[in-house]
Amino acid sequence: MSATTTIPWLLALPFVTALAISLTGSRPNLRDTLTVIGAAILFAGVGTLIPVVSAGGRPEALLVGFGELPIVLKLEPLGLLFALVASSLWIVTGFYAMGYMRARGEKNQTRFFACFAIAIGAAIGVATAGNLVTLFVFYEMLTLSTYPLVTHHGTDDARKAGRIYLGILLTTSIGFFLFAIIATFALAGTTEFREGGILAGTASDTAICVLMLLYAFGIGKAALMPFHRWLPAAMVAPTPVSALLHAVAVVKAGVFSVLKISVYVFGLDLISETGAGLIPMYVAGFTIVAASVIAMTKDNLKARLAYSTISQLSYIVLGAMLANGLGIAGGGMHIVMHAFGKITLFFCAGAIYVSAHKTLVSELDGLGRSMPFTFAAFGVAALSIIGLPPLGGSWSKWYLALGSASSGHAILVAVLMVSSLLNIAYLLPIPIRGFLRTPSDTSHGEAPVLCVVPLCVTAVISVILFFRAEDIFELLKPVTGL
Repeated sequence: MSATTTIPWLLALPFVTALAISLTGSRPNLRDTLTVIGAAILFAGVGTLIPVVSAGGRPEALLVGFGELPIVLKLEPLGLLFALVASSLWIVTGFYAMGYMRARGEKNQTRFFACFAIAIGAAIGVATAGNLVTLFVFYEMLTLSTYPLVTHHGTDDARKAGRIYLGILLTTSIGFFLFAIIATFALAGTTEFREGGILAGTASDTAICVLMLLYAFGIGKAALMPFHRWLPAAMVAPTPVSALLHAVAVVKAGVFSVLKISVYVFGLDLISETGAGLIPMYVAGFTIVAASVIAMTKDNLKARLAYSTISQLSYIVLGAMLANGLGIAGGGMHIVMHAFGKITLFFCAGAIYVSAHKTLVSELDGLGRSMPFTFAAFGVAALSIIGLPPLGGSWSKWYLALGSASSGHAILVAVLMVSSLLNIAYLLPIPIRGFLRTPSDTSHGEAPVLCVVPLCVTAVISVILFFRAEDIFELLKPVTGL
């Protein structure tokens, strides 16, 4: 099968898996088996495209022709990177969700796994989008498919969170993002993603700057302040959903879209010449620090991690707005590094809830002695998020700092340093409490094995990524020009 033929099949696979899952009825073992098989085949299929894209190939496939606005798939290095993250983490999240949902005795598990598969399919659509129209279609599909996951418990709190979730994401995408796409088509006569961008020479510097603001704030999944409230609101969902939102699909689709539009719609030269990235860059810098400060005030563990995610996403937006190769390399790397670090943290939070029924940081004293694997994994992932070697997050933050320095924005280097210190302040006390404080209750052990093994795997990968960062850097070279 050629690479051009492979892409549509890979896109279809999660949707076929969702259909098969929905037909399993009351046979949970079959449902779970289908989830794992679908995830494994998807990851393997995406893996077959690595040599093609690395060699300079850009496989493309037309899905539906609408004149000058077709639905078309095209894979390039950034999209391949995102597809690899989404497909690989679907595997570990699938196993984790089995252990978590069964241990909690959650209702509507078949619907849950079916919607999860659809969300992964939408994420693959975002990753392989060949133009802005295709990107918008799958971006909206991702929003709608994750709504039943956010409201899974069916409580008043869940429905309220769902309204906030849909309200902010649909308002920003239709009010800003869609308008920006229409304006882009009017200016450039195309919505295609092209190397070097499509907007050069089409409008005044002011118009280009306004258009960039529409994209930056219209892609609400990037969670730039003030359009960030949907993310902590969605924490009412089961922990596997939180992992999906924060690491696998939703937020990564947002920052990936910002990165891709910066490179292939505006072009790095145009952003630099017009100053189009200046305001979003400093909004991202503010979001990095402000969200970290808020995270420090949260006693609820998932809320603390949610604000951590808001902060970390803006690292990637910052990398895009720097409009230089180092910034793009740092932003692209951070998509991967943050994904594995943050999913580990959420897995740990869910394992703690399943085993000890604890949700507050202040309740975790001594719990690491009875849950050593969980708290050790949390410590490893926290160090990656902080950016300390030998963890993967150190490389992405290093390149972002270099990109900030080389662009002449020394204050952003200070922002990154302050953020890392704040990361230490709100993340490291958790494993320290778990291991060094006197336990108030020793009756709890580790969560079920299907919860513990995935979090250990993702923690180990966070270490491996430190030593394999060059592979990511090499993949992104055609994009960064380094």
